[in-house]
Amino acid sequence: MPMNSEFAKSTLTLDVDGVELEVAAIHRAGPLEPIVFLHGFGSTKEDYADIVRYSAFAGHPFLAYDAPGCGETRCADLSRISIPFLSETALAVIRTVGFERFHLVGHSMGGLTALMLAHAHPHRILSFVDIEGNIAPEDCFLSRQIVDHPRENAEQFLDDFIERARHAPAYASALYAASLRHKVRAAAVRGVFESMVELSDNAGLVEKFLALPCPRMFMYGEQNASLSYLPHIQAQGVRLSEIPRCGHFPMYSNPTLMWQEIGEFHATSAPADRASGPRAGSRSRSLAAPP
Repeated sequence: MPMNSEFAKSTLTLDVDGVELEVAAIHRAGPLEPIVFLHGFGSTKEDYADIVRYSAFAGHPFLAYDAPGCGETRCADLSRISIPFLSETALAVIRTVGFERFHLVGHSMGGLTALMLAHAHPHRILSFVDIEGNIAPEDCFLSRQIVDHPRENAEQFLDDFIERARHAPAYASALYAASLRHKVRAAAVRGVFESMVELSDNAGLVEKFLALPCPRMFMYGEQNASLSYLPHIQAQGVRLSEIPRCGHFPMYSNPTLMWQEIGEFHATSAPADRASGPRAGSRSRSLAAPP
């Protein structure tokens, strides 16, 4: 099947819990199972645009969008943003695009958002790739800075956060820091980080992750191979993917291997009835048709 080398860009006007959003999304059509990507804090939908360069994903519709508070998406009330709000936004975007069942991929903040979405709607998820998404308190090395390095002024907190990230001893940290100011709104940070810490500490995320009925893969960089829960989740049937020469950002440090691992995982997680027809609704195909 020839690979569709392009994608479309759309702005979706939504109301989520009374907050007006203009969500910037990229997407394409295809006859196979859809894939939904949720980016991490301080990143954007473009983290996943290279899916169109990999033949393993030919024929798969996909959707990636800028979360409220990030990228090109406009949010009328940044103070309302939290992980639960982002999960509701994800559901609203997916509903608008028309995907019924789909593969889910989330990184960091997006991984936690994806987990909450999958926990609420488990039978809509064909598979889940969690790229260092929060599932335990130890995962809050970024978000817990809202507690460990408090600032009353949101702009000052973000400035300090960027500087700490710039000098962090991990792959791609300086690259990540360089674009943070352009990719995230300072006023959105506190609500996101505080909810990430609260959920990681108190919401039983490992249990939620292990309870999902779909195939699951947890991807992490070799610099984070000491995460204490890795043997436990592997013993419970989660596929582990360690990305070499990588810290928290495989899409920046080792994207080729990241895409290879996701592609191989999706190939082994394909529904038995793939050959019987497309998994995306007709609305998704018409919306996602490239110009």
